[in-house]
Amino acid sequence: MTCNVPAWLLVRVLLTGQELQGDAMPSGQNPSRRFTSRVAGPSDLWAFWNCKKHDGLSRVLDLSVGGLCLSVEKSERIAVGEKIHLNFLTPEGQIRTDAIVRHVRPERLGLKFVAISAEDRAHLTALMTRLRNVPRPQPRS
Repeated sequence: MTCNVPAWLLVRVLLTGQELQGDAMPSGQNPSRRFTSRVAGPSDLWAFWNCKKHDGLSRVLDLSVGGLCLSVEKSERIAVGEKIHLNFLTPEGQIRTDAIVRHVRPERLGLKFVAISAEDRAHLTALMTRLRNVPRPQPRS
């Protein structure tokens, strides 16, 4: 009999005492390929971005230390793999980063950060900490 469960997952299951469902995921866990968790962007968080053929000001829909998702106009024609420069100003300070387009969806653009200075990374980390600690309204039952 062979086991198709990755070694890191077995170690995590052993250390946390979780049970496996089927042959792959611990119970209560959703599969994700993300290396970092993301948070919803507040309605007042906007980013200015520019690339070879386009530029714009877009609302940040969600954010992680590895990238973000922007709301874009339907008319924007941006290719996966295209390099984009981002600037946004937050209470934590200015954040400037280079990113590449990972996903293009109707009215959404998924970006992965590829270059960010140490100072701007500190501002991004502080922003993420603040957003994670903001209480979210609970759904009414």
